[in-house]
Amino acid sequence: MVDAYGDPGVPGCRGGTGYLWWLVTCQWRRSLAGAVLASVWMGLLALPPYLLSRAIDDGLEPSDGAALVGWTAAILAAGTLNAFLGLLRHRTMTQLRMDANFRTVKVVVDQATRLGAALSGRTGAGEVVTIGVGDVQTIALSLTAVGPGVAAIVVYGIVAALLLSVSPPLAVVVLLGMPLIAVLVGPLMGRLQEAETEYRERQGVLTARIGDLAGGLRVLNGLGGKELFADAFRRDSQNLRAQGYRVGSVTSWMQALGLGLPALFLAVVTWLAARLAAQGGISIGELVAVYGYVAVLMVPVWFFIECGYQLSRGVVAARRVVRFLALEPVTSGPDALDAPSSEAVLCDPESGVRVVPGQLTALVGARPADLATVVDRLGRYTGSAATWGGTRLDGIDLAQVRERILVADNEADLFAGTLRDLVSGRRDQEAVEDDDLARAVHAAVADDIVRGLPDGLDSAVDAQGRNLSGGQRQRVRLARALLADPEVLLAVEPTSALDAHTEATVAARLRAARAGRTTVVTTTSPLLLNQADTVCFLVDGKVTATGSHERLLVEEPEYRALVARDAELVTEEGSR
Repeated sequence: MVDAYGDPGVPGCRGGTGYLWWLVTCQWRRSLAGAVLASVWMGLLALPPYLLSRAIDDGLEPSDGAALVGWTAAILAAGTLNAFLGLLRHRTMTQLRMDANFRTVKVVVDQATRLGAALSGRTGAGEVVTIGVGDVQTIALSLTAVGPGVAAIVVYGIVAALLLSVSPPLAVVVLLGMPLIAVLVGPLMGRLQEAETEYRERQGVLTARIGDLAGGLRVLNGLGGKELFADAFRRDSQNLRAQGYRVGSVTSWMQALGLGLPALFLAVVTWLAARLAAQGGISIGELVAVYGYVAVLMVPVWFFIECGYQLSRGVVAARRVVRFLALEPVTSGPDALDAPSSEAVLCDPESGVRVVPGQLTALVGARPADLATVVDRLGRYTGSAATWGGTRLDGIDLAQVRERILVADNEADLFAGTLRDLVSGRRDQEAVEDDDLARAVHAAVADDIVRGLPDGLDSAVDAQGRNLSGGQRQRVRLARALLADPEVLLAVEPTSALDAHTEATVAARLRAARAGRTTVVTTTSPLLLNQADTVCFLVDGKVTATGSHERLLVEEPEYRALVARDAELVTEEGSR
């Protein structure tokens, strides 16, 4: 098995088939053992009919009891040996599939970690979920072809050779069977790949919709958009179901052929063998042997078709994994410049936002998405002409940008762990001083969270902070950003889920904690705006006015109307 913390290797990314071949070569000894064990196991299935024919011809017909007992014992021994080989074959193939499963999970997780913050911009959440839930298992199952798939071809030839010793015409009929199967099943495999590919694409889209629906249900209810979204989800579900029927239609034909073709072989070859026996061309024992050989032949034929089916689906799934692995993170070029040696002005020409070093700057607008877009440009999470100290931000070494500029999203992930882990972030806990941790928690007004949990900072927190309230999660995220103490902090709606009293305290402590440091917040809260040194008022993503909160209240009617709505909410909450 692949160690959960081991190196899975460098995956082959030359298409779906190349990726499957890489999985096989990563464990070539086990793959070879699986093929050999499966071939021997399936080949020995043809041994009992031969032993049975000898028991009839050498023991039953001449009434030789000793020979009959001997051949009967041989049949029992062959069956026992084959049962043991079947156990080894199944165990080896299970290990092969599980290794492929875990190895694929590891490379996908490593790639997601490598992409980091660029992941959401490069692919949808539904795509990643579909890979993790369905494609990984499909890829693992497709490696069945390594064992029984190879064995099916080998044993098919063995049975044909055995029949050749009995009757050349019967052997010719069997040998012609494999090309016939390829002609019948080949086009169906192509259709299956096309239908499966489209089905997976639709499944990824629908999975993304489910995530959006689960995450934004309250917002949809508040805006009255639940029915509209539900209609779109229902339509996508129906399209996915229809595509599933197409996949099922092709699959049913392949499975029908898997059962029908062996039965057809059995009927044709048995009929020919019976005619030969009636004409005296073969003995009764040989007739029984032929019947047994053809009955055994049903196993490799069925495996051959089943492995073709699994391989077709595996190639489709592997293509999706390869496409995900081909995504590249945002990196700096070889000619990347150094960041400014000291604090410098951040500027976004597209919006007109200018962030002066050492000040608390607030961005205000009617559409929070516009403000978040500006923050993404200033944090270099999207391409833009933003500058830092007069130098284009996308021309500066990315590692230096990430080290000195921190974007604190109010929906940033919270991974499962202790509260201390969450606040410490990526920093080594041993390097985090308790005093620094306490100051960050206090500045984010998160002391009550620590006191309310049974083990304080060492209390367990669920993934995404599900055992915390929305306001508590927001303060934990803010504490994490303050503990990081970046040169430039860009905070998106850091107090939107807080009550008026807590928000006022956070606003005052945030200003004190970031005194002399460059800080940008997006908000419409008058409590936070009152603490800002500079307020930028944006309309349709463009700065229309800049100044203090008090001056904009007097000079900008639109600003006043926008902020007044929040002021009324603050008054209402403060009176409760």
